[in-house]
Amino acid sequence: MTREGPFWDVMEGRAAPPPAATLLGWELVAIDPEAGTIEVAFIASEQFLNPVGAIQGGFLAAMLDDTLGPALVATLGPGLFAPTTDLHVQFLRPARPGRLTGRGRVVRRGREVAFLAGELLDDSGQVVATAVATAQIRAMLPGPGPSGPGQAGGLPAAAVHDLAERPPVGLADRGQRAVGGVAERDEQRPAAVLGETE
Repeated sequence: MTREGPFWDVMEGRAAPPPAATLLGWELVAIDPEAGTIEVAFIASEQFLNPVGAIQGGFLAAMLDDTLGPALVATLGPGLFAPTTDLHVQFLRPARPGRLTGRGRVVRRGREVAFLAGELLDDSGQVVATAVATAQIRAMLPGPGPSGPGQAGGLPAAAVHDLAERPPVGLADRGQRAVGGVAERDEQRPAAVLGETE
C-alpha cells in the first residue's frame, strides 16, 4: 500500500495536522490500513471538563470521530476524503482528565460508503464510550486547503453548493409544513393528524 493521501500527508509531515486533532492532543499509536484498524491517544485537559468534573460528552464524541475517521482515511488514496455523515455515541462511564485511548475499525467499506466502529478507553483500560459511524468517500476539489496549496483540507466535492444557482429547497418548495417541530409531507399524513376532520 502506498502511503499517500490526506492521512499520510499529515503523518509524514507533508501537511499540518488538523487544528481539531491538535486541540484534542491526537497521537497515532498503531495502525493497520490493510485490516482497517487504528489505535490513537488523546490528552483530555481540564479545559474539557463539565460542571461535575467529567470530560464533557461532546469532547468524547469528537475523540471517537477522530478515531473512526482516520481508520478509514488511512486506507484512501490521494484526492479522496471521507466526511462522517452520522455518528452514534454511547457514554458508558465518566471520563477524567488525562490520556484516553481510541480504538477504531472499518467494519465494512463499499465504493462510496463505509461503516465504522470503535471505543474510547481511560488510562485504566475501562471503556468510557463507544461509537458507530457512517462515512461517505468523496473526491476532494483541487486547490488549497487550510494547510496550504495541494495539501489535505480542501472541501469535498459534494460539499460545494452554488446557492445563487441552486438555492436550498425549503418547506414550501417541497409541499411540506412544520408539524410538531418536524417538517413532514402533508400528503403523507392522515387527516386527523393534520388537525383536519372529515
